[in-house]
Amino acid sequence: MNQTVNRRQLLATAALGGVVGATGLGSLAPEAAFAAEAVGVEPGAPDPNFAEGLISSISGSMLMVTGSDKVLHSIRITDGTSIWKLHPTTFDRVAVGDGLYARGVRLPDGTLAADAVWVNIVNLHGHIAAVGRNVVHLDHKGRRIVAHVVPDRSAAVYNGTPAVSDLSLLRVGRHVQVLGAWHPGTNEIDIATVYAAA
Repeated sequence: MNQTVNRRQLLATAALGGVVGATGLGSLAPEAAFAAEAVGVEPGAPDPNFAEGLISSISGSMLMVTGSDKVLHSIRITDGTSIWKLHPTTFDRVAVGDGLYARGVRLPDGTLAADAVWVNIVNLHGHIAAVGRNVVHLDHKGRRIVAHVVPDRSAAVYNGTPAVSDLSLLRVGRHVQVLGAWHPGTNEIDIATVYAAA
């Protein structure tokens, strides 16, 4: 069964907490910051310093983003903005059609000056349905996700030990948590880190 999952379904069903801050292959600090609690926001109230959605246009250093709740966001990228897209990257790697989460400071004109932007990030739980060469097929809440192993980038954390590049201990039927980057318009992701029991 090969079902395509749209961005909203994939991101809506992804668990967005419990992220470890670094791997043996490099910093994942933006992901850890992403999971941080908002400070000073009333319970149940929207966080004014956070935005999520699909990039509909890019003009200079400004992103126009349509939220999953149809709220429109203007997000300004500054020289100090950290950007993650499978790994720390630069603004020129961000594209129309990408999904994002952004945290920053709301300016008087309503624009969000972004401190950090996570592009196409997913953090999901699932069971391994199949393992192939450089690919892991996941069952995520009844939907099939194709998770690609990226050479020199993907890592595994087994039983809470330090991250390693060896994903050979992943087994069919095992529960895993996968942090990665979604391929827009598909049911595919690239693996940044997979957390599993050995």
